[in-house]
Amino acid sequence: MSRLSADVAVVRGSFELDVSLAVSTGEVVGVLGSNGAGKSTLLGVLAGLHLPSRGEIVLGERTLSSPDGSVPAYRRRVGLLSQQALLFPHLSAIDNVAFGPRSTGAGRRAARETAERWLAEVDASTLADRKPAQLSGGQAQRVAIARALACDPELLLLDEPFAALDVDATPAIRSLLRRVVRATGVTTLMVTHDVLDAVVLADRIVVLDAGRVVESGTTTEVLARPRSAFAARIAGLDLVPGQSCADGLKTDEGTLVAGTHPDPVDDGERAVALFAPASVAVFRDEPGGSPRTALPVRLAAMEPHGELIRLRAAPRPGGPDWLEGLAADVTPAAVAELGVEPGEEVWFAVKAAEVTVHPAGR
Repeated sequence: MSRLSADVAVVRGSFELDVSLAVSTGEVVGVLGSNGAGKSTLLGVLAGLHLPSRGEIVLGERTLSSPDGSVPAYRRRVGLLSQQALLFPHLSAIDNVAFGPRSTGAGRRAARETAERWLAEVDASTLADRKPAQLSGGQAQRVAIARALACDPELLLLDEPFAALDVDATPAIRSLLRRVVRATGVTTLMVTHDVLDAVVLADRIVVLDAGRVVESGTTTEVLARPRSAFAARIAGLDLVPGQSCADGLKTDEGTLVAGTHPDPVDDGERAVALFAPASVAVFRDEPGGSPRTALPVRLAAMEPHGELIRLRAAPRPGGPDWLEGLAADVTPAAVAELGVEPGEEVWFAVKAAEVTVHPAGR
């Protein structure tokens, strides 16, 4: 298998992707980000479906794209598995899987033997003679996984491979994909919106925002100490951006968020304050008492969250945008006592001891 190194930019209409990343041989990297962040565009560039406006892509010893030219998609040895299985409707499952080896020069018998082996690997041997229309969503995705790997790719690209599956099929296909990816040792880049996919499959996470890498680290590091709003949301934490100061963090418009500094952060350095929604208390009137940060918000939504109720915040008129989406987890009894409804103005308060301040992502 091969190491991937990419430093590329691509312009698609008004959107510009400018990304530099490296994936070690056999490593699985999860690519996360909100809609429109550039995740699928990145995979398209690596697969050869989009031509970069500048930069270089190197896979193992081969340069796939550079200012001197680009290797066409069919010669890249890059496997792409998307949300939809995209099987050829007129071919049986085994012929779909054999198509890849045949397209790279394998003989008919060798290609069929390879297809049989991969269908067995994904527990789909009994589906060999079925056409795609005779397969369920989970069955079709099993065949698509076999087809992607039957070409012996040096790089496997997964573009939200579980998004189109029903909730019953997803766990089995996720476990299957983890098993075969680990068994083959294929270098893998996986786009996903689901934090569980990253936890189960990824060694490392890269977070994209507006076409740029804003955060990167091991799955544990990113989820325990996120540096971007998107990563904080999927990790279930509240995040406030600003600049580090002696007492915690000061936002760009001057709000002080009191907290501690477990990591070295210089005063004035860009930083983020993190705290758990369960540590947020909610009041109708501005609270006083022990050292705490009190934030005036408008209650945007109330959602069940296990045995608690999650209250979502939005800015009051003229308030800062970073208040949007902050969460507080409170008991149903507390909600009843407050007697609040979406649209009302309340205060979110968090004690300094519950807030940690860390260096911000790029």
